[in-house]
Amino acid sequence: MDKLFPDAKSALAGILRDDIMVMSGGFGLCGIPADLIEEIARSDVRNLTVVSNNAGVDGQGLGLLLANGQIRKMISSYVGENKLFASLYLSGALELEFNPQGTLAERIRAGGAGIPGFYTRTGVGTLVADGKEHKAFAGETYILETGLVADVAIVRAWKSDSEGNLVFRKTARNFNPVMATAGRVTIAEVEELVEVGDIDPDQVHVPGIYVQRLVQARGREKPIEQRTVRTRI
Repeated sequence: MDKLFPDAKSALAGILRDDIMVMSGGFGLCGIPADLIEEIARSDVRNLTVVSNNAGVDGQGLGLLLANGQIRKMISSYVGENKLFASLYLSGALELEFNPQGTLAERIRAGGAGIPGFYTRTGVGTLVADGKEHKAFAGETYILETGLVADVAIVRAWKSDSEGNLVFRKTARNFNPVMATAGRVTIAEVEELVEVGDIDPDQVHVPGIYVQRLVQARGREKPIEQRTVRTRI
């Protein structure tokens, strides 16, 4: 099966619709599938539930979908860096399922591994635990968290072969590998496409069996939310 699509629009064709759950890789603006996000922003889909560490920044990344009113609910672990995110949530226009960052990562990993739920001590005694099952193990209280499986997972990889074996680079790896395993359909936006056999199997972060569609990423400047420098001594 040919997994490579000519552009982001065709890669999303037939699977993008209202009321679905979308996992979007990245951390802030690092490692986000920018081309795929921008194509979703150009579409008319609405009422999306989006799973992402955060929602980019105002006017970039998932912030574009927030500005368009396309997202009904965010499942996230960080709500900073985006004033629109905060204002939509505080006004009641956006639902938020807040997760500690490690819990969010494990929920995604569990979904990709076919694990329906797991117990964790993180969040016990806080608002995070409200409405969740509590259980004692060895005298300690744990809460039940459920695994997450999305209708569509969109990720950004540094390198891939035509079979979808993915390699991520440095901190752009972040949430991308676990999300790639947890989508019913996973689309990888890839910076460098190579032939099968060109990637050392030991270097593969996500096997191609998890990836259904590939698209070549457009060349672009990679933005930085906050850049801090110091004077050389």
